[in-house]
Amino acid sequence: MRTSRTSLSAFALITAAALALTACGSGDSTDNAAGAAPAGGSAKLPTTDVVSSVKKNGKAAGLLPPDVRERGTLRIATSVGGTPPGSAYLEDGRTVVGQDIDFADAVARALGLRLKRETASFEAILPSLDSGKYDLGTGNFGVTEERRKTIDFVTYINDGQGFAVRDDSKLKKVTDFRQLCGLNVATGAGTTFEVTLEDNKHVCEDAGKKPYSVKTYTEQGAIWGALQQGRADVVMSTINGLRYAVKQQRGLKFLGEFHRLDVGFAFKKGTKLAPAFQAAVNQLIKDGTYDRILKKWGTRGSAITESRISPPEITD
Repeated sequence: MRTSRTSLSAFALITAAALALTACGSGDSTDNAAGAAPAGGSAKLPTTDVVSSVKKNGKAAGLLPPDVRERGTLRIATSVGGTPPGSAYLEDGRTVVGQDIDFADAVARALGLRLKRETASFEAILPSLDSGKYDLGTGNFGVTEERRKTIDFVTYINDGQGFAVRDDSKLKKVTDFRQLCGLNVATGAGTTFEVTLEDNKHVCEDAGKKPYSVKTYTEQGAIWGALQQGRADVVMSTINGLRYAVKQQRGLKFLGEFHRLDVGFAFKKGTKLAPAFQAAVNQLIKDGTYDRILKKWGTRGSAITESRISPPEITD
């Protein structure tokens, strides 16, 4: 496939970010753990402060467990995939920014808490919550029935699943997994996308067609590299992430929404933190902070009207 110089530059940036991220793993207990530069370049990442004006909400803070109020801190694990709007690193390679970051910081301020943030791989965060290593996690975690068995969620946006392809692809819109038969599909390891793809492989065999192949990657840069270089035919990922990514790379297109999912802060099952977090998110919605965060990251289409605790998975 012929690739323009601009496309190669974008791809090089993303690949560099991915390579650096592999060395990051789990950072030290600081608000800005070491990491890599963001895909697409830091100049394109908004840095408007929409959080520092948030004041402590006594009613929400009063719902916190006494020991947490006394301690005043929470340990949060953040998956930094390198692709906004969820999370990414600024040019300094240390400062984490993104929609997930702003929401977590805003809620912490509303509750009068300080976050001790560590970066961790997406697939490692949920098991680490159960072990007690972290108090909560962020990583655009979709609320699914399978996850609700072991994880509690407090929702703050509605995102979901979508697809992206190269401009030369014959795919125009994916509404059925049978449209993927015979193709190589790239997605993130340990994600709901991987599970969904694997669970639906049978539709091709049922239709007498060649199954699609699922190619999983731990870094976003590797996913886009596979698509750009032709090792993958289509990418399945978050709706908001895909929309952002295709704007940064020529020769790619977003195929639209496939399935919507609520997204939330993740906690160990049975957590006593959920009511306070829910109240804090609802206060942010009420006072306008919520909308300012969405406007900053261009994700107003993912707004929710109220936060919920571990709601049933959205079904189309």
